[in-house]
Amino acid sequence: MPDSPLDSFNAEPAVRAEELLRTCNAAPSFAPTVAAGRPYDSTAALVARAEEVSRALRRAEVSAALAAHPRIGDRMQGASAEARNSREEQSGMTTAADSVRAAMVEGNHDYEERFDQVFLVRAAGRSAEEMLAELHRRLGNDPETERAEVTEQLAQITGLRVAGLLQ
Repeated sequence: MPDSPLDSFNAEPAVRAEELLRTCNAAPSFAPTVAAGRPYDSTAALVARAEEVSRALRRAEVSAALAAHPRIGDRMQGASAEARNSREEQSGMTTAADSVRAAMVEGNHDYEERFDQVFLVRAAGRSAEEMLAELHRRLGNDPETERAEVTEQLAQITGLRVAGLLQ
């Protein structure tokens, strides 16, 4: 009987486990911290730990993770795991009306001017219209509230990506 994906992940050399985890969250401390917690007894435990570590990241590490995320509506090119993840997660943008796409470009610009970072939202399972509404809502946040929202969105994205590693 073949090993489960979780058993395989738990058995990977630390360097390989960290490499896999870096495709889920590019913050420098994320992958080594989560890999050090192996073995995990369930996928849920691994996902929970990945989200917990993401929520505890310092501001500079969140910024490093954000640097690996494209703007909502931008299509990452290439065959890397990050590019595949982004294309899948942002699939709601592929059928968006031109007016929604244009509003997203404008909103991304406004957001970056206001907060000096890329707009991050858990795109998986959301339509383009929902993402645009979230962008507009969050433009009204003060910087501290927005930092908390970005960290939470990063944790959710990371959790989904870690779960996807084990499918």
